[in-house]
Amino acid sequence: MKEIDRQMDFILEIDKLKNVFRQSLISDGSRHENDAEHSWHLCMIAIIFEDYADNDTDILKCIKMMLIHDIVEIYAGDTYLYDEDGYNDKEQREKNAAEKIYGILGEKQKNMFIDLWNEFDEGKTKEAVFANILDRIEPIMLNYITKGKMWLKHGIHKKQVIDKSWRVFELAHPDISEYMMRIVDESVEKGYLLP
Repeated sequence: MKEIDRQMDFILEIDKLKNVFRQSLISDGSRHENDAEHSWHLCMIAIIFEDYADNDTDILKCIKMMLIHDIVEIYAGDTYLYDEDGYNDKEQREKNAAEKIYGILGEKQKNMFIDLWNEFDEGKTKEAVFANILDRIEPIMLNYITKGKMWLKHGIHKKQVIDKSWRVFELAHPDISEYMMRIVDESVEKGYLLP
């Protein structure tokens, strides 16, 4: 099989990401966001928030991570951030999915994608830290703008949001951390998030 055949097969396979729906609603509250929309939105946030990244952060590398980090959910499914049971086997499901989906590509690209995917999950490099910060911003913003509809549906409390996101936000630029804390506090005040 030629490299272009593998690449086209992969490109067609990842179109399935448009059918993986997340718990977050889109901003008008009319439907759930899909993973492809989420990835695009994160990349736009990265471009807009580039000045909030640490010096010498490779924004293109961040964008690559954010475009590929949820592709595994085509086979592994989306695990809701607050679904403790879902996290029991999430790592193994996603590792298996990564081998399968990235295995469609030739060895060089497969390894590059898996390396970027692992780097995002480990969250240790400047790029991975910034990408993870943005990955936490987007669903909080969507929950806020939709008046906490999904938070309330799942009975989510402020402590859960803080526990799942604050380790990441502590590494963020102070303007981002302060803004996100204000949004969380306002969500509680407005009844969008349980205290």
